[in-house]
Amino acid sequence: MAILEHLEFFLIIPFLIYLFYLISTRGNTRPEPTNWPLVGMMPAVLQNLHRAHDYITEVLSACGGTFEFKGPWFCNLDMLFTSDPANIHHIFSRNFSNYPKGPDFRKIFEILGDGIFNADFELWEVHRKTTLSLLTHARFSACLERTVWHKVETGLLPVLDYFSKRGTDFDLQDVFQRHIIPESLWKLQTWLKIATEKKLIDAAEAFDEFIYPHVCLKKGDDGKEGDFNLLTAFAKVYEEKNIGSSAGLRDFLRDTSLNLMFAGRDTTSTCLTWLFWLIAVNPLAEIKIRQEIETELHLKEDKKWRCFSVDESRKLKYLHGALCESLRLFPPVALEHKAPVRPDVLPSGHYIKQNGKIIFSFYSVGRMEAVWGKDCLEFRPERWISASGGIKHEPSYKFPAFNVGPRTCLGKDMAFIQMKMVAATIIYHYNIKLVEGHPVSPRDSIILQARDGLRVRLFKRHV
Repeated sequence: MAILEHLEFFLIIPFLIYLFYLISTRGNTRPEPTNWPLVGMMPAVLQNLHRAHDYITEVLSACGGTFEFKGPWFCNLDMLFTSDPANIHHIFSRNFSNYPKGPDFRKIFEILGDGIFNADFELWEVHRKTTLSLLTHARFSACLERTVWHKVETGLLPVLDYFSKRGTDFDLQDVFQRHIIPESLWKLQTWLKIATEKKLIDAAEAFDEFIYPHVCLKKGDDGKEGDFNLLTAFAKVYEEKNIGSSAGLRDFLRDTSLNLMFAGRDTTSTCLTWLFWLIAVNPLAEIKIRQEIETELHLKEDKKWRCFSVDESRKLKYLHGALCESLRLFPPVALEHKAPVRPDVLPSGHYIKQNGKIIFSFYSVGRMEAVWGKDCLEFRPERWISASGGIKHEPSYKFPAFNVGPRTCLGKDMAFIQMKMVAATIIYHYNIKLVEGHPVSPRDSIILQARDGLRVRLFKRHV
């Protein structure tokens, strides 16, 4: 009987949420959600689930940049949302040691294993130092140039030419979403192998089949001086530091590879997607980028395209500013999660208990008038160019697209180089037109991809 009574109670909860949802949709013009008995603020979440990032931004703007969310009492979903640069600076830099990724983050992103995104303390330092040694290697720039241009010439341009010649539209642009689902629910889905967890399990198995043959080091891969091999470097440091990864060297290298692939794939493609949408709706910016490419790369004389070097990419300052605007308005990683080891008081005055959940809306930071001025919603590459013509620097807690503080992305410079090479190639060779009537809005996920993709038509320029 006791079990039946308990079951009946939980059957009432969805009804209550729906009831409060209906009430909250009538005549409520305030962005801040109402904290209802039992169900907390969940009705407002349901009401705005289709526009989660913009709703979070509206609430944070109305509340001075920080807001305490109350979830249903039985779900342990209370959390603090913030886009306040002072709070971000405090947590990610000044009090860095008190805010590791922690066990909850590892549970949510279990697929990332012992890679750099999940790592804390000594393991994180090992990942960072080893990866940095590769990125600063004397041969890295040449390798980057060769790899990117090979992909552009043999992969990108043939595909774009195919669609351009046929005059058909196509999508210029799937990442998982687990951060707001109660832990008990996704654990149950994992155990039953259903819903999104089933897809993740299948994806993980497929990735293992692909990656294990590549991470099994062959005899002779001993990391001799002068070698330029990331996996060899990680294998060497694994043995030297006696890291003791949860499942051995092979899985450690698998986790490392997956983390680096996540870092460089979806984030870069997401930024480029929003860049092309932004310049499509701001055609003057597209013209300025094209003029800069022709001038700085000296293409005006014979109108013949050529691949350019890493050093030459740094001359494309207006394109750099356009990419920064894309990252400011649509940061690829829209949300970040932290939990303190010890209780803390934030600069905003909010008290955070031990292991309390804090969600940072990097999406909202770039859309705050108090942070970026009254034109914060405008696409203005010029805001990144100084009076002397150089690139303006903004602190990472104000421009967190590459994370903040000690965990700032090591591949930031590499990402700009790659994106400039790809973007310059496309903009120089094609005019980009959006497909009329196709909706473009951000997905309600951690990686800020376009919900329905970006459907465009390309028209070959006669250069």
